[in-house]
Amino acid sequence: MDADVIVIGAGLAGLVAAAEIADSGRKVIVVEQEPETSCGGQAYWSFGGLFLVDSPEQRRLGIKDSSALAWQDWEGTAGFDREEDHWPRKWAEAYVEFAAGEKRRWLHRQGMRFFPVVGWAERGGYGAAGPGNSVPRFHIVWGTGPGVIEPFLRRVQRAAADGRVEFRFRHRVDNLTINDRVVSGVQGTVLATSPTARGAASSREAIGDFELSAQAVLVAAGGIGGNHELVRAAWPKRLGEAPGSMITGVPRHVDGRMLGIAVEAGANLINGDRMWHYVEGIKNHSPVWADHGIRILPGPSSLWLDGNGRRLPAPLYPGFDTLGTLQHLRKTGHDHSWFVTTAKIVEKEFALSGSEQNPDLTGRDIGLTLGRIKPGPTAPVQAFLERGEDFVSAATIDELVRKMNELTPDAPVDAETVRREVYARDNEIVNTFSKDPQVTALRGARNYIGDKLIRVARPHRLQDPKAGPLIAVRLHIITRKTLGGLQTNLEGQVLAADGTAIPGLYAAGEASGFGGGGMHGYRSLEGTFLGGCIFSGREAGRGVAKGVR
Repeated sequence: MDADVIVIGAGLAGLVAAAEIADSGRKVIVVEQEPETSCGGQAYWSFGGLFLVDSPEQRRLGIKDSSALAWQDWEGTAGFDREEDHWPRKWAEAYVEFAAGEKRRWLHRQGMRFFPVVGWAERGGYGAAGPGNSVPRFHIVWGTGPGVIEPFLRRVQRAAADGRVEFRFRHRVDNLTINDRVVSGVQGTVLATSPTARGAASSREAIGDFELSAQAVLVAAGGIGGNHELVRAAWPKRLGEAPGSMITGVPRHVDGRMLGIAVEAGANLINGDRMWHYVEGIKNHSPVWADHGIRILPGPSSLWLDGNGRRLPAPLYPGFDTLGTLQHLRKTGHDHSWFVTTAKIVEKEFALSGSEQNPDLTGRDIGLTLGRIKPGPTAPVQAFLERGEDFVSAATIDELVRKMNELTPDAPVDAETVRREVYARDNEIVNTFSKDPQVTALRGARNYIGDKLIRVARPHRLQDPKAGPLIAVRLHIITRKTLGGLQTNLEGQVLAADGTAIPGLYAAGEASGFGGGGMHGYRSLEGTFLGGCIFSGREAGRGVAKGVR
């Protein structure tokens, strides 16, 4: 036997699981098809936001949160309504308890630190029992994605130095080995050395075969976000017709291969039609992978128009309801939409998702981070204003619409339609009260000190020359997360279709729907993907450590 446990995938969930298994005294082999430069997987590229409940950061900002309020929000957001949601709901309950309990202390002991201003993602707008976060809960890790990976990579590297962990990069798993109905190892292909940069496509040249045996195998190999064919095949009718055009928010090796391989071994894959894709995607001016997209993390002030130039209905405002906005936009006949905004709004409210788009936070540079409160956009946002193909600016509405139509000549918008929407919105902004829910919402947002300081611009007319120029941003659908996955119990054991555990097979991270086969249900509260990888990796790692001799 080559090891006690084989972990497939060196992303965040795989690293957390390997660290927990190794710390229990077991020997682990981590198998990864990509080069060592991609260790950490998708998490490396993330903004590093974590969902925490009743944290010191929240309390310092006057935010009153609780596990009861968080569970109310989770239930209203997830919308669990299927028989197979039994284990996803159990995982969700356990995760909210973790986020409201030991999560921050456990991460803090390992060296993780947090930006002091808590973000307010997925604001909802459908009422207290509906989807969305009632309070800000998005805690940005100091160091962003690399800072999230760092504590677990350090633990695994320490175990490797002690001989308890071994990495096998460029080893692609093609089959799970089954003996006497027990998963006992993996078989696969050794790929040629590929000196590619992190995230870039690596060679698939085969140079040999391999086979490894163990008492158990843990699958932590991500979802399908890099495979547009699988995304379209799983696209649910409730979200309308699948987009003809999308950009990609994860490296192309996030291709769903291991999900199919696990199913061939008897695993139950559930909730495959639940997915999480953003609608504020822009094409990266300096792409790392094919069709590389970056998501704008918007504040609430921009005017959001569909591809026909019509304003989106309440409460589909920037940052309020990702999935609801996606569902609405799929009915408009276009794969794109528009932000119409101002330079003042952009400089205050536009943040970009991704570690590489936030060098101040990623580099833990306090001086550079303090620059966010100064006038003007951050350097990465300025780079998109200057080089991003989806951005146009103008002094007048007519000129702006002309430039918008140059970007989408096959889907022109009418200047009079856009003018009417802009004028109506501007007429509502001149008073401190309004019948327009978006105007009311952005004024309410500024009651939260975190939003007022660095996130929500002072309310102003879009046509105010002092706030100009006018800016329009073409927005694309950007693929991101698989919400369904391999069904697991609370110890991470993968279940068969009859509900029984498959001996020797475990799963964690996105491959398990972040726990149970889909602990988010239909929607995410944000900050719960990295947190879901950490929690499911920890629990599955501890579960498999108990299950081997």
